[in-house]
Amino acid sequence: MIERYTTPELRDLWSPQNKTQKWLDVEIAVCAGLEHFGEIPAGTTAAIQRSATFDLARMAELEKETRHDVMAFVKNVAEGLGEEGRYVHYGVTSYDIVDTALALLLRDATAQIIRRAEALTETIRKRAREHKHTVCIGRTHGIHAEPITFGFKLATWLDEMNHNLERLKQAQAMISVGKISGAVGTHANISPEIEAFVLQSLGLEVAPISTQIVSRDRHAQLMSTLAILAASLERFATEIRNLARTEIREVQEYFAEGQKGSSAMPHKRNPWNSETICGLARVVRGNLIPMLESMATWHERDLTNSSVERVILPDTTELLDWMLAKFDVILDTLLIYPENMKKNLDMMGGLVCSEQIMLALISTGLSREEAYSVAQRNAAKAWSGEPFRTSIENDPTVKERLSAQDIEHAFDIEYHLKHLAHTFAVLGI
Repeated sequence: MIERYTTPELRDLWSPQNKTQKWLDVEIAVCAGLEHFGEIPAGTTAAIQRSATFDLARMAELEKETRHDVMAFVKNVAEGLGEEGRYVHYGVTSYDIVDTALALLLRDATAQIIRRAEALTETIRKRAREHKHTVCIGRTHGIHAEPITFGFKLATWLDEMNHNLERLKQAQAMISVGKISGAVGTHANISPEIEAFVLQSLGLEVAPISTQIVSRDRHAQLMSTLAILAASLERFATEIRNLARTEIREVQEYFAEGQKGSSAMPHKRNPWNSETICGLARVVRGNLIPMLESMATWHERDLTNSSVERVILPDTTELLDWMLAKFDVILDTLLIYPENMKKNLDMMGGLVCSEQIMLALISTGLSREEAYSVAQRNAAKAWSGEPFRTSIENDPTVKERLSAQDIEHAFDIEYHLKHLAHTFAVLGI
């Protein structure tokens, strides 16, 4: 991933140095397992641990000869060892090392993403609490519907992030699985007991069965989870972009002193950070398809998944970490304009209370169809410019059936918000 959309934590995690170090960690753990069960001489692991190193430049040089990155690595490590070097990569296949090391990397990357998601969840909770009673209009199909509060809107984000966190933890458990089972998974040279010992020492679970690789449905689950998370962030960011429209202007991204919104138009204050989130979500979703397609390999394995995963697993986890961190800042510094929310809510003179007028008329004995017609014909006047409440108060059927107190109650905004405390309590806000 380009540096612009990468955090230091994930950049370091996926660096060639750290990735290769994980290979070495797995190789040493295998030696420890072999030694523990008497398969190689005592003291071998300690000797390897003391002296084993690798050099990325030397590995690149050796790969020109081997045309195989893992063999270049093994040769490079052995170059710095004595007799004990013969036991590096003893009885294992490349993907015993690569897949197990990948599990370590994905486990740690997912842990970082979980930390970011938890931080964002707390920011959402904080801002939802702050605006619990900030009344605004709810919209469906982009059109005014009925009153809500801005805190209620944010509470729906909180609930969705709770789902995302649950999925992330499930996916992390699913991906934290390795294999040391040999060329086709039959444990021909490494026993299941050694495999279990090695993986336990690395903090991983044992794949119940594997081929030359760990089943890619695990990786597809993680990628699906990340795609859903990205889609959630896009939903939140899209809402900010819509509410920031000049003619709505209920929120605005923080605009720093000296910041420029346009090279041509000095007045511009664009929601560009939220737009970036939306754009990157498309990249993440696009990465899901190749991972799903990588589930299908020929027989006990082929190489079609390898090139794909070298790109999309680092890129996607790096993107999600960056997106979560960026959206946390967007929301934490988001400017809220309650006065514009009220102005938009009051637009068209209480039209958003049409349902309450209809229900009040039904309660007097009108059929639902008749009551709907009364409310709708007055709503039509509001669409033409007459305040809805004025037309309602002058309607003959309404005057005949509803008292001034009934009408006042129907136009009471607080009626719509009476269960707000229940919703917030359920979500622990």
